[in-house]
Amino acid sequence: MGWWQIGTDSLAGCRFVVSPLAETIAALKTLHHASAAHPGERAWLTARLPAYRRRIAAEPLDGLLVKAALGPTWNADFVTPTPTGEPGRSFEEEVEAVREAEPADAVAQLEVAVGGRVGEPLRSEKDLPQRMAGVLEWVWRETVLPDWERRRRILEADVVARTARLARDGWAAALDELQPGKLRWLGDGRLQVNPRAYPPRRIDGGRLLFVPVTPRQGWVSWEGSRRHAIVYACSGALADTTGPVVPEALGALLGKARAGVLIRLGSPTSTSQLVALTGQGLGSVGRHLKVLLDAGLVRRDRAGRSVLYSWTAAGEVLVRARRGADRG
Repeated sequence: MGWWQIGTDSLAGCRFVVSPLAETIAALKTLHHASAAHPGERAWLTARLPAYRRRIAAEPLDGLLVKAALGPTWNADFVTPTPTGEPGRSFEEEVEAVREAEPADAVAQLEVAVGGRVGEPLRSEKDLPQRMAGVLEWVWRETVLPDWERRRRILEADVVARTARLARDGWAAALDELQPGKLRWLGDGRLQVNPRAYPPRRIDGGRLLFVPVTPRQGWVSWEGSRRHAIVYACSGALADTTGPVVPEALGALLGKARAGVLIRLGSPTSTSQLVALTGQGLGSVGRHLKVLLDAGLVRRDRAGRSVLYSWTAAGEVLVRARRGADRG
């Protein structure tokens, strides 16, 4: 397994950050593999994949580059630069790290990604990073930017929930949830980052970043010893606004919209995340939460400046009982 030895300074100074570029890279991966993890992602893929395929067909070299760069064993380093961790950076600012990568190193990095030799015409292309930046700009503009505000709200809500979980339950609980089966806190400062047999890395004094994305994608990257990043699929996926099926009995009892809010609270969730996931307005979500609070079905906990809602014991019993009733 691949693992990192993390010094106490790096662990204490780690941060969760939102990256428009990481979200775009994750979208490119989803388009390239043409595979969706849930109904909402499938709807997005169905809408965006035809245009992506037309774009790649019009520029065959781009298709070869994407296939090699997102190789079966690794991502080419110039494609997945490590975020700086500075808040509020735009996609346009972040993608410059791809464009400014050293062209002379690109082929070697592609060969690491594919696990073998890269042939023509990629070997003769003079500026592969510039070409990849162009692909990412297209993916951002055509497939991510149209609903970026919704994505951003989901990502920010995930950061709030993860930070609260970390403060409440510690590193082992917070990190084991990020990528089940891949990411795991091993103790003694060791963090398993993937199941592959890669040499361990030591992180002592550098910045450690955790970066959520809405597609079901994930990877690791680093910038020398200064910055390391773990990109993971966030808990509030870009779900279909129809969301999970509302049990008929629960919908009859509470109303379908209010029941739809309740069944999403199996894990701590913020108001902004509920707005993004349900497609309901902020005022409507707020009114539903007030009724559910007054009924003793949900509780409210503060995490820094944010408020997270989750089931009480009564709320959990009600949801599970109504689901069972529908199945029966």
